[in-house]
Amino acid sequence: MIKLVALDLDNTLLTNDKRISEVNEKALKALTAKGVKVVLCTGRPINAIWHYIEQLGLTQPDDFTITFNGALVINNTSRTVLAQQGITKAELKPLHDFSQANQFPMDVLNFEQVYPMTDLVASTYQLGGNIKFEPMTFDQLPDKLYAKVVAAQKPEILDRLTDALPTELKQQYHVARSQPHILEFLSPTTDKAVGLHALLAHFGWDEAQLMAFGDAENDTGMLKAARVGVAMANAQPQITALTQYHTASNEDDGVAQFVNQYFNEH
Repeated sequence: MIKLVALDLDNTLLTNDKRISEVNEKALKALTAKGVKVVLCTGRPINAIWHYIEQLGLTQPDDFTITFNGALVINNTSRTVLAQQGITKAELKPLHDFSQANQFPMDVLNFEQVYPMTDLVASTYQLGGNIKFEPMTFDQLPDKLYAKVVAAQKPEILDRLTDALPTELKQQYHVARSQPHILEFLSPTTDKAVGLHALLAHFGWDEAQLMAFGDAENDTGMLKAARVGVAMANAQPQITALTQYHTASNEDDGVAQFVNQYFNEH
């Protein structure tokens, strides 16, 4: 029996203009009313998606969000941290040196704000929710734990970055393309599936009770782990191939179509 539904945001739950449609909102609120947990899974911090959390009514004491692609599992209302992992400044230095040598951008995110690296080429990274951006050089970066690094630029530049990335860096970080213009670097053990595993354990459940929706490379882990992993019609081809479950696109209320049919039949 599915007890938790995990949802990627961009190009999955959200329309192309970054909205949750009324159809998807109604379907997900109906699940919540039945006692099924609805959990948003995103690369963003919670403040940047708070309007979506409020729209779906995910503001009860036992509502959580998977943020930073699994690096932080946080309670929506109390902001209590359930699980957290990250990367130290020392562990980021090889990536910074590579980016500097090859003229790639780099934004470093802790669990509260963004540090654009001013000693590298300019980034195009943006976040809503009044998230603070504090530009600085890598040498000025505080020595603390960070959630992830984002390289944000034109897709063709990130294609070049991916092709140039040496094997040792691919092994040192979990590298995932969350959008065509965003490449993310996390600790090697960080993944949406890891965050969801911690949350499921908190409720006394496991992946046999998990349904997950996604479209992109950073959704791979949770789609493979879930009993019901659902790929959107607009998903990347390698994501579509991961699972036997598929639905309509993010523009056609694919989330609502699938959950309405599945929970009516089970």
